[in-house]
Amino acid sequence: MTRFTEASTSNFITIQEAGKSLSLHYNDIGLGGQVVAMLHGSGPGASGWANFHRNIDALVDSGYRVILMDCPGWSKSDPIVSTGSRSDLNARCLKGLLDGLDISKVHIIGNSMGAHSASAFALDNPDRIGKLVLMGGGTGGPSLFTPMPAEGIKLIGKLYRDPSIENLKRMMEVFVYDAGSLNEEIYQQRLDNILARRDHLENFVKSLEAFPKQFTDYGHRLDEIQTETLIVWGRNDRFVPLDVGLRILANLPNARMHIFNKCGHWAQWEHAEAFNRLVADFLAH
Repeated sequence: MTRFTEASTSNFITIQEAGKSLSLHYNDIGLGGQVVAMLHGSGPGASGWANFHRNIDALVDSGYRVILMDCPGWSKSDPIVSTGSRSDLNARCLKGLLDGLDISKVHIIGNSMGAHSASAFALDNPDRIGKLVLMGGGTGGPSLFTPMPAEGIKLIGKLYRDPSIENLKRMMEVFVYDAGSLNEEIYQQRLDNILARRDHLENFVKSLEAFPKQFTDYGHRLDEIQTETLIVWGRNDRFVPLDVGLRILANLPNARMHIFNKCGHWAQWEHAEAFNRLVADFLAH
């Protein structure tokens, strides 16, 4: 558990998006000169804090300031219906947040949807990127071997439409390699987060209906991203299969890849200590 609290690091900022004001929630931890922004995934009830609370201390202790952004449509950020690329929307919001905080350059750690958004940000703002860490995402291309949408993505869709404890458990049991690492407290906390913002659930479904390919396939443009990139994947990922990560590795000119065995879609949580050492070393060297 982190020695920080969500409440004590909680902040809001208002940015402009498509000519309208949009309130974003973020957590701001540490006083380091270099900044690490962390972008969460798209699961119901997700937030920066929920996704990355096992990783904050290690980054702060390594001398970084850590920013956890709640993407629009999640947690305490404003609701939104995305009628275009969600990846590009999140990238614009991150830029607005960084501009508002007067942060000129940033390392980005993105998980799933957050990795797609990190790729979008890197393509649009190459001069503002330090290093990239992409976990379980980064482009929207299909797996060559796994029928798409993958098993986990189907379960996410079902949970958005019917947010019950039963559907949450079905999704989470696929989300991680070892469901025995989960307990009733984790399930209930996640369900409470989901039910607290039913407008976010409804808007995500509306977004998919308006624009089914919410997460852009940047595969044909990844060679434009020259920044050093660490790709992290779980060998047993049932949301975004491993071969998608291998394709990203092949297309990014300055990338390396680490694959965790006995790991699902939540590498930074399932293998937190090893992940933290891996990322700290990558950012420092």
